[in-house]
Amino acid sequence: MRATAKATTPGSAVTERREGRSDLAPPPRESILDCVNAALAEDIGSGDLSADLLPADALVEARVISREAAVIAGRPWFDACFGQIDAGVSISWEVDEGQAVTPDQVLCRLRGRARSLVSAERCALNFLQTLSATATTTAAHVAQIEGTGAVILDTRKTLPGLREAQKYAVRAGGGQNHRMGLYDAIMLKENHIAAAASIGAAVQRARQLHPDAPLICEVETLDELQQALAASVAHVLLDEFDLDALREAVRLNAGRAKLEASGGIERDGLRAIAETGVDYISIGAITKHIRAVDLSMRVVATG
Repeated sequence: MRATAKATTPGSAVTERREGRSDLAPPPRESILDCVNAALAEDIGSGDLSADLLPADALVEARVISREAAVIAGRPWFDACFGQIDAGVSISWEVDEGQAVTPDQVLCRLRGRARSLVSAERCALNFLQTLSATATTTAAHVAQIEGTGAVILDTRKTLPGLREAQKYAVRAGGGQNHRMGLYDAIMLKENHIAAAASIGAAVQRARQLHPDAPLICEVETLDELQQALAASVAHVLLDEFDLDALREAVRLNAGRAKLEASGGIERDGLRAIAETGVDYISIGAITKHIRAVDLSMRVVATG
């Protein structure tokens, strides 16, 4: 049964979040295990010397709480940390992915060997607190532009090794994903355009080499926007445009292409940008300017 989200402080970003995301598909399990196994190897190395002090057959129960309001993401990575250490550990979740939680709310309960729980604890919490931070930050940005029709997009400015995980967390927070990497879409930026001599030439070359790939063209001026539109580019990124330029870009575009505002965007001015009529706002801060959510795991019973 889906857990019920408790109300948070009026006006806080997480009050805008729904109870959870039952439709949120995680990355392939192999990808999750690659991240988890690397983290466990980094932390445990040749063995957990502290866990060796505990009786090998001691069983304990523990719980994880959030010490602050947040939007939760990262359950698959959390679960995998314990599963890779000991398949006998049981985890009972009391919140869904994408659910808003309040300070001191119980997120999950665990039962298993004491050694297994303490060995996997840090890595599991690292994943959960980092991905929840991404989801929480994303949710705050999404709440800021509610009702405008604009969509918050992420970027490739992710933590090394956590690209898929953080993009999953963005979706948990109500945002959408931009391209995953350099391999699944073409983005023509200033250096590509300069090397090709013009926007038109760069677009033509891109379509010749990769006709089926999504194509995005970055522009820095209204004149460059006109060039991209003349080349029938379907997705144009407006880099560092001020509000007046964004409004004019929307007018000139007249619905021909999807327009994306990007570059130096602060949350305080986010709604004004959305109200210009752009389709997307891409923000690197939701994956790189994050602060881990404060979580705690404590043993509550033994035997």
